[in-house]
Amino acid sequence: MDDEQLADLHRFLAEYHRRLAKEAVLDVVQQYHSDLAQRLADEAALIPRRTAIAQRLREGEQRIRDDEE
Repeated sequence: MDDEQLADLHRFLAEYHRRLAKEAVLDVVQQYHSDLAQRLADEAALIPRRTAIAQRLREGEQRIRDDEE
């Protein structure tokens, strides 16, 4: 699964939980689904950034290994 597919999955789940929140009768259930939807949406937005950071870290570690050789 690539980054875009993972982000799409998070966005899909966020929408699903928003829908559940709207349909919930109990406040506590509504709040749970709203919070979860927000966390999933936030995570979807961060996936590309985290991937870029991880790639830079890998490149830096590779440079260190290359310099040690």
